[in-house]
Amino acid sequence: LEIFVTILNVNDNSPVFKRTNLTKIVPEDTKVNATIVAREDLSASDADPDTVFYELTTIVPDTDGYFAIKGVNNPEIYLQKALDYDKFNLTTLVLYARDRPVGSTAITNTATATINIFIEQADTKPPWFLPCTFINTDNSVCISSPYTGKVNISEVSTEPLILEPGPIYAVDPDCTINEKIVYSIVGGDTDKLFSVDADTGNLTMNKAATSPGSYLLQVMATQVNNIQKYSTVSVEIKVIAKSNYPPYFESRIYNGTVFVGLASRRFVFQAGDPSSPLMITAVDDDYPNV
Repeated sequence: LEIFVTILNVNDNSPVFKRTNLTKIVPEDTKVNATIVAREDLSASDADPDTVFYELTTIVPDTDGYFAIKGVNNPEIYLQKALDYDKFNLTTLVLYARDRPVGSTAITNTATATINIFIEQADTKPPWFLPCTFINTDNSVCISSPYTGKVNISEVSTEPLILEPGPIYAVDPDCTINEKIVYSIVGGDTDKLFSVDADTGNLTMNKAATSPGSYLLQVMATQVNNIQKYSTVSVEIKVIAKSNYPPYFESRIYNGTVFVGLASRRFVFQAGDPSSPLMITAVDDDYPNV
């Protein structure tokens, strides 16, 4: 008597990952749709054997939507949305491997693998002149105000010019890279009166200005490693007559009279002369005829 015995497979094995914990460093400027973790590094095996179904989740708040898998049976992880180092620089993904589809009522065995993603900042921004004001909520664009300064006519300053709101200074906003910046004058100095120190940004004079007026210089800050990463700023230098004397009031004390119930924005009159408005005057001996 021959007896044939058929062994029925029971789903008693869970999928198994080769590695249950992986770490990847991803450059900020990685192209969308690029592979982040290859399929062979993430595929799970099942001793039963069953078809393995995958699901990817993100456990760090506000970092979902950036990474995805190629398909329910393909665990290859790719970049789904452009990265921004200023928004987040790390996240953690959890990859689930199941031997039944998601939602199946049959007994399901599950394995998990953790993928730690560290974002590496890329050189994406041009220099910022400081101080500057952010114009958007994610602090990715910072606009600087023009610098201003004064020089005396017919005089050459031997020190760096004092500017408002401060000295010329630019930084690389890609803070972890912090590339070296050099300065140059690229416009507005038709008479070659000024020079800028390439390393410090200090503005100095080559010769004296011979007539009153203003020079509107254009100063450029350029990254040493990439001349296409640059910014320009306006620097207005006013040429003025030298002031040797401080202004002073013609009188040390002024006396005025106001009437009870006087409406706002009405004249205050001279004490003792209610027909003449009170006038407070100052003079400057640098301008004796004014």
